[in-house]
Amino acid sequence: MRFGYWLPVFGGWLRNVPDEGMDASWPYVQRLARRSEEIGFDLTLIAELFLNDIKGIEAPALDAWSTAAALAAVTHRLELMVAVRPTFHHPATLAKQAANIDRISNGRLSLNVVSSWWKDEARRYGSQFDEHDDRYARTSEWLEVLRGAWSQPSTTYRGRYYQVEDLVVEPKPVSSFGRPHPVLYAGGESEAARTLISNRCDAYVMHGDPAERIAPKVADMQERRARAGLAPMRCGMAAYVIVRDSEAEAQRELARITNVQPGSPGFGNYQDWIANTQLDQQVSLQDYSVSNRGLRANLVGTAEQVADRIRAYERAGVDLLLLQCSPQLEEMERFAETVIPLVRGRVANAA
Repeated sequence: MRFGYWLPVFGGWLRNVPDEGMDASWPYVQRLARRSEEIGFDLTLIAELFLNDIKGIEAPALDAWSTAAALAAVTHRLELMVAVRPTFHHPATLAKQAANIDRISNGRLSLNVVSSWWKDEARRYGSQFDEHDDRYARTSEWLEVLRGAWSQPSTTYRGRYYQVEDLVVEPKPVSSFGRPHPVLYAGGESEAARTLISNRCDAYVMHGDPAERIAPKVADMQERRARAGLAPMRCGMAAYVIVRDSEAEAQRELARITNVQPGSPGFGNYQDWIANTQLDQQVSLQDYSVSNRGLRANLVGTAEQVADRIRAYERAGVDLLLLQCSPQLEEMERFAETVIPLVRGRVANAA
């Protein structure tokens, strides 16, 4: 199991706590990223939204790509998974920018390709907003251009959404055995999403859910890969984690963070998200207290309880956890000290 975390580019994850003690600033995220390498984390996910969907649209939100470039220069081991939304980035220019950041990081960049969901954000930033299946059709063409730019001396592409002619991107991303280009992650639960991801991407990332719901999703994607004659997919999952000395303490913290009320800053964005996504199950307002259904993973309890649940996800086929917690640095240090040794130590002993 690899352990990753969401970089708090929005200043936190809780829609009912105004100040979580981790401001959306370069000093904080730089300190967090450097410390995370020291305590055993493998990856950080740098989400991309131009508006803050957690604290309200007037609140600060860091830009994903300039933050990633800066982190590439001040970290040494951490994989930098940067979210990218095709509606906001032309694939030719993004291919150039990403290749350069990958060189700066010495081959540590990866992409989380996100088909946009926030209609109001697109309106405010003057961007195209496609309906659901059209978004995935656009993303498919976008990935074709990106892969061509990274793999060919020059590439020409003429599609419905994108056209490039004799495109040259040099230098290209760092290439190594098993990694011809930055890893392409993507998530989605609709048929259009799963078809695209299984054929065009390298790894699948999922919202949080119990292990018994995750296992068939992993199996479905691996079956699709096998039918296409492609290598097995890596599979990651979002999760919110609360580790305490007793289960009762953990449950008290859970109650504190899940009392989001209608009219709060994040409530309108919750309604927009529900209206513009196609999920395989209903999402409650409590689920939305933290993003990406992270609480459904149930990584809440003592270190031993959380480690046991993580091992269940390993058995289900998950090899990457993308964690959120609050306050991020302090809770990650607690997790690294108490949970990671249990997971990695017991796995090693079993082997």
